[in-house]
Amino acid sequence: MSAESNPLDPAKRRSPRTPRGRHSRAFLVAAWIAAGIVVLGGTGLTYVYFKLNGNIRSVDLNRVLGTDRPTDVDNGSEDILVLGSDTRSGANRKLGGGTDDGSARSDTAMIVHVYEGHKKASVVSIPRDTLVDLPRCTDAKGVTHEAASGVMFNSAYAMGGAVCAVKTVESLTGIRMDHYLEVDFTGFRKLVDELGGVEITTTKDIRDSRSHLNLKAGTHRLNGAQALGLVRTRHGVGDGSDLGRIQLQQAFVRALVDQVKHVGVLTNPKKLFDLADTATKAVTTDSDLGSVPSLTSFATGLKSISSDHMTMITMPVEYDPANHNRVVIDKPRARLAWNALKADHSIPAAATQGMARGDAAGVVG
Repeated sequence: MSAESNPLDPAKRRSPRTPRGRHSRAFLVAAWIAAGIVVLGGTGLTYVYFKLNGNIRSVDLNRVLGTDRPTDVDNGSEDILVLGSDTRSGANRKLGGGTDDGSARSDTAMIVHVYEGHKKASVVSIPRDTLVDLPRCTDAKGVTHEAASGVMFNSAYAMGGAVCAVKTVESLTGIRMDHYLEVDFTGFRKLVDELGGVEITTTKDIRDSRSHLNLKAGTHRLNGAQALGLVRTRHGVGDGSDLGRIQLQQAFVRALVDQVKHVGVLTNPKKLFDLADTATKAVTTDSDLGSVPSLTSFATGLKSISSDHMTMITMPVEYDPANHNRVVIDKPRARLAWNALKADHSIPAAATQGMARGDAAGVVG
């Protein structure tokens, strides 16, 4: 591959302020909803079961990654990598803009740690523009990608899909990912629409022609397209950084996780099926979650976690001295976070003190 076409070439890194870098989304919410709705959908008739089961796409991570992984700590906790892909194929082309070049990137990445007892969770967002070292990885098609140094985090998914994204996260954290969930543009939009939208309050006007969003300060019920615009925007509010966008995403996650608990579908069979059908079409999972019974069991363990019992942080980073449009991992602080999660402990406040931040905190409530 030539340097001109290689997305791992440091000279070809895109600025986070370019139009291509504006496509992050709050995919944790979509994945969470998908799992929760399958609990309901999985209790239906045989036809419904096979219909929903046939919707789910999965990747056999355990087979491809083999044994060269962190130790699987059996302490009752679970770690899930949630990714948002920005493929431009199919219906995503209209929503995402840009060119369908056959590739996709993980512009949103979150590690969800569910504590023993499944009553609380910690969520760590990984900025897409973080410069990292990628490990050597063989993807699901059997293609081997060589290790690379000092490249953007989302290059892992662009080069080797879910397998190499998981491999990279495990290499960075030393934590074995028990599960994997992925959602794209169209899946996210449809899920929010099927749920009847989500209510948020903004403390400032948000205007971003690139993400087609125009919100006055105040309370709004966002439809799927508006919600997608909100969690994609990086130019409509704040300093235009990926860190600020993550703050908007995390606020949106909190709002939607709480509101999904109040969606009245149990008395409406058609609504119930439509939600379950949309949810199972929206996600790609690891093979351990690749069936309705598996997703049902997984979702049962999540349904009692409310936003009040979710700690949400951004991975400890600092600005790259050579390029303030990039960030690098603050290794001492990040180590505090990873060690806490490995031990199933709360992330200490010291892990995020003094780290680089966006300036969009408090804009969405």
